[in-house]
Amino acid sequence: LPYSEQSICQARASVMIYDDTSKKWVPVKPGQQGFSRINIYHNTVNNSFRVVGVKLQDQQVVINYSIVKGLKYNQATPTFHQWRDARQVYGLNFASKEEASTFSTAMLFALNVLSSQDADRKYCCLGLIRGIVKCSVTLI
Repeated sequence: LPYSEQSICQARASVMIYDDTSKKWVPVKPGQQGFSRINIYHNTVNNSFRVVGVKLQDQQVVINYSIVKGLKYNQATPTFHQWRDARQVYGLNFASKEEASTFSTAMLFALNVLSSQDADRKYCCLGLIRGIVKCSVTLI
């Protein structure tokens, strides 16, 4: 369905991965430094979420990552957040604390929805999305 996904947040950040060999954070794609527009999309049909980053400079997709239940999301600093999977550690270096906060609110919301076994979670999720877009959701 073409309209089954909607953005629940948007922020500007540099997308990084941790290079085990050099023990340094490097751009997710070699030579691709600079900010990307990062969105978390919610698929309202299957209740899934993904992080999508598009370079502001050339519109190239630099990350398209499905958020999975139980993902460990770490707000390392007010402007640098990270998570890992079995293969890679991902990092987002945000343009501002406000954008980092907007993203983390949406990410924590997505993780909360995914971890919830409540039969009404889709209804709750749809109701809360509007709050996230307005940056007024407080997760307890």
